[in-house]
Amino acid sequence: MISWFTRRGDGVAAGASHHLIAADAHWRVWLTVALLAVCCVGQPAPARADAVARANAAYARGDFIQAVNLLTPPALHGNARAQAFLGFLYENGYGAPQAYVAAADLYMQAAVSGNPFAQCMLGLMYDKGHGVPQDFVLAYKWLDLAAARASLRERDYFLRLRNAVASKMSPAQIGEGQHLALSWAPGRF
Repeated sequence: MISWFTRRGDGVAAGASHHLIAADAHWRVWLTVALLAVCCVGQPAPARADAVARANAAYARGDFIQAVNLLTPPALHGNARAQAFLGFLYENGYGAPQAYVAAADLYMQAAVSGNPFAQCMLGLMYDKGHGVPQDFVLAYKWLDLAAARASLRERDYFLRLRNAVASKMSPAQIGEGQHLALSWAPGRF
């Protein structure tokens, strides 16, 4: 990017002539105005957040196809809320064909970002073996993380789910799940 400011595309140095200096100044002003518009007005991020809110409204109306269409762009751009919500729609076949593998992948992306809902849902996917190999230790890990990061209302529900999974596990497996949860950090599987 720095070389763009110092050298034009035709290989002539930017300061080589008066005309090139004027053109360079014009592009710098244009670029500065564009960057200020993006940074100060902030359209890209709110547009994604607004898409999640509009998708939630579409879901509440029963317009599942519209919800999928609204959630897909922000999910592809890494919005964890959009990924978790879209994963739920794929898991249950709302607005898109039921696809456990796609749902698990979306939950994984959002769970790694620290989204408690996605962590819970990924834990349940591991518990059932839907879209991922059945693994009670990983189910326990993700449900434990979800409970730790959830609001008080969600926490009790996530703890009940985690404890239900724990009832299928040996004490050694529970210890392993707890160790995995304790050693986890956002951005890591």
